[in-house]
Amino acid sequence: MYTVTLLTNPETPALQPAAADALRNAWGGGDIQWLAADEACAFNIAEIPENRWQVWEDMQALKTDMVIQPTATRRKKMLLADMDSTMIQQECIDELAEEAGVGAHVKDITARAMNGELDFEGALTERVALLKGLPESVIDQVLQTRITLMPGGKTLLATMKANGGYAALVSGGFTAFTAKVAAELGFDENRANTLIAENGTLTGEVGRPILGREAKVSALEEISKRLGISEADVLAVGDGANDLGMLGRAGTGVALHAKPSVQAQCDVRVNFGDLTALLYLQGYAKSEFV
Repeated sequence: MYTVTLLTNPETPALQPAAADALRNAWGGGDIQWLAADEACAFNIAEIPENRWQVWEDMQALKTDMVIQPTATRRKKMLLADMDSTMIQQECIDELAEEAGVGAHVKDITARAMNGELDFEGALTERVALLKGLPESVIDQVLQTRITLMPGGKTLLATMKANGGYAALVSGGFTAFTAKVAAELGFDENRANTLIAENGTLTGEVGRPILGREAKVSALEEISKRLGISEADVLAVGDGANDLGMLGRAGTGVALHAKPSVQAQCDVRVNFGDLTALLYLQGYAKSEFV
């Protein structure tokens, strides 16, 4: 048995009941369960239809996300999340680069690295080198003035944790940012790279080993083993090429507003919903949100 979930942007809910009903009828699905009026619904089907991706494209044209998952294993025990452009709306290194006067150059490198066009470690090293000489205090300034949380994050964390879930933040960014974001959102732990500073000034170097794609997979393996759960019990979310390893290994890997090359390799794609979409995908109704 599989569950089809339809969802849209909660800020401008546009899920059309007629479209949901038509799809359910076309696929011979069960009764529609409305998880939130005009925002999210789900119904069960016996098998994955051959025209799945054509229908997905049709739904995208209606500003609606469509996800098909095995029904029995939808609800997860652990959240493993990327930070930049996932739990927050920015890329931290791009914001630091703006302060250093090299914003446009760094932003271009970041975009290419996240789309898988550049080696992550090399791209990170190159970008951090451009931050050399910045006062370390600029990190707090960026946190206070440039960083905003992705909508729905606090609700996602609070609801999963209230239901016994564990949450880990794993980022190719920097501990100075993940520590603050993790504390604000309620993550149980966080892992990231370390910006090296001497005498209050950034040296343009990053601590080794660099946390990249493989380190995120290692975090999935290590934390799930420590908790005594399987990798199938994990919900992972990210947007960049360095997230693909953990997205592929987790029970459910969500490409959230992801780069095109990342979406192409993921079956679960959220382009219109916010982070509460990850609750709907697990079968939570809006009335159950914490």
